[in-house]
Amino acid sequence: MRPIGFSTGALACGDFRLALGMLRHKPIHTVELSALREPELVPLVEAIDSLNLSQFTYVSVHAPSKYEKGTESEIASLLKKFAIRNWPIILHPETMYNFSVWESFQGLLLIENMDKRNRTGRTARELEVIFNKLPNAGLCFDLGHCRQVDPTMNEAFLILREFRDRLKQIHISEVNTRSTHDSLSSASIGAFEKVTHLIPMNVPVVLESPVSENEIDTEIVHARNALPLTTTHGYRKREDRALHGAEL
Repeated sequence: MRPIGFSTGALACGDFRLALGMLRHKPIHTVELSALREPELVPLVEAIDSLNLSQFTYVSVHAPSKYEKGTESEIASLLKKFAIRNWPIILHPETMYNFSVWESFQGLLLIENMDKRNRTGRTARELEVIFNKLPNAGLCFDLGHCRQVDPTMNEAFLILREFRDRLKQIHISEVNTRSTHDSLSSASIGAFEKVTHLIPMNVPVVLESPVSENEIDTEIVHARNALPLTTTHGYRKREDRALHGAEL
């Protein structure tokens, strides 16, 4: 099975402890700790030694999506507290003012492709410019962002074709016209299925769907349907069964 989990920011905006509590009794072993808003970063750094993350085999951290240019070095220094634990750092392209600040993160730095609101990082060609400056960085591929930029999913195909060797994490959710995240719909599930064969089975998948605790299991089933298994016989297998104690 694909490793599928959640962003803490999707489950409980600004409250990573509450989000982790929502996941504690579920067979979920993938989590992204969100510090999407700059004021969330220091509290996460200060709390990290006290958090029980033993159930998770994959942990990543989402860096702030907006901050002043003058604080870039300070933000990077704080994020190194997570990098020394070998946790990938998800970064938006427009938050990089000085690329040399980020070079030391090497392959733990994962650049995320962006939605329509952003000026760069939306397409394969725009990502190429960034990876030329940070040749060791990886890719966090956001399927929802890509579908919003190009509903045909042709751009998704191009990004995965060009940068599949950099692919380290997947973001999945519905991204609406306001560029905010929603739960997966049948339309987004069908669109994402078109490129699932380009996504290796072992790449961690992080849901950014804003769901309640009692909707978590159902949303994971939807994510598995959006990213069906590619079998040795060459066809794709959907997982529509209920998750009664199954490993996620």
